[in-house]
Amino acid sequence: MKHAKLSASSSHRWLAMPPIIKLEEEFPNKSSVYAREGTDAHTLSELKLRKFKGEDVEGEIDSFITNSSFYNEEMEQATDLFVDMVIEQFNNHEKATLDLEQRVKFDKWVPGGFGTSDVVIASEKVIEIIDLKYGKGVMVHAYQNPQLMLYALGSYDAYEWLFNFETVRMTIIQPRLDHISTHEVSVEELLYWANNYVAPRAAQADIGIGEWNIETDALKFSPVRATLRPRAEQNMAFIEDFNFEDPQLLDNSEIAKVLAQANEIKSWIKDVESYATSELLKGNDLPGYKLVEGRSSRKITDEEGLAKVLVSSGYEDIYKPTQLESLTNLEKYVGKKEFNELSEGFIEKPQGKPKIAPADDKRPEYNSAELDFA
Repeated sequence: MKHAKLSASSSHRWLAMPPIIKLEEEFPNKSSVYAREGTDAHTLSELKLRKFKGEDVEGEIDSFITNSSFYNEEMEQATDLFVDMVIEQFNNHEKATLDLEQRVKFDKWVPGGFGTSDVVIASEKVIEIIDLKYGKGVMVHAYQNPQLMLYALGSYDAYEWLFNFETVRMTIIQPRLDHISTHEVSVEELLYWANNYVAPRAAQADIGIGEWNIETDALKFSPVRATLRPRAEQNMAFIEDFNFEDPQLLDNSEIAKVLAQANEIKSWIKDVESYATSELLKGNDLPGYKLVEGRSSRKITDEEGLAKVLVSSGYEDIYKPTQLESLTNLEKYVGKKEFNELSEGFIEKPQGKPKIAPADDKRPEYNSAELDFA
């Protein structure tokens, strides 16, 4: 599937930091398991809405259920909820069109700009954009959401010759979080935003110039979030602003400044550590650092088998109330030496996750198939 360089989904980044898209072009798009799961949820939702519109899609739905790796009861219920809400919104209008997975263009304001809107409901006075967010990790809000506003802009441009729109209504539905968020603006507000805010920044982003207004949330999914020099410069400059002359103790106003920057600094360091770990796993050199094995916890591989062995050895008080006690409690109850003998073959200690450490750390270097291959 072709993606726009200045896409709606990445607009929160290039609107805040226009030059970032030029840097991200060097990195291929990577599809995560969550993205593929979301794609399947969108497909099923579209099929159900097409059925509502009167199309014969039973065969397609059966085929989807058979072939989807992610279909389950939760997806069935979540997409039902989304579809019910779309139908409810559609039925609120006397006369309206309902279009699904509508490709919309906003290239009047964004060079090469296009995207796909899940649902577009167009009526005489109102145009509605409804977006399904299947993920349940982060709650997404419609208020001033640039992705939805660009979809709305493209939809308005496509339909305005047919309808006399006055209001643009944008809704995000996250069924697995039981979250619905709606934001309304007038057509005049949307066009003012497009002409005066979007267009100039999009023009800068297209050629890779502009200011760096570092925003932690906007960087969350950027492939350059760890190595972005302007981000490092901003955080280092903040630290350097605190000189070490008298008075040597920070006052409350300075503590407040530290707290205001703390989340960004923690997020930046976490991103840098993650990047460094991935580089070492690839076999690339990182002067002064290596990977070591992090801590891991033992786990029972066969609870039923272990329980039978313990009960047959006279240890019956092993449940709390119906679940097997924790490893620590079982070990205390039975005694460490005997428990180790009885539990042999039922417990494993997986390899700990790789953790970055100084090169002179006494722990041995992390050993993995990926490192061996490198």
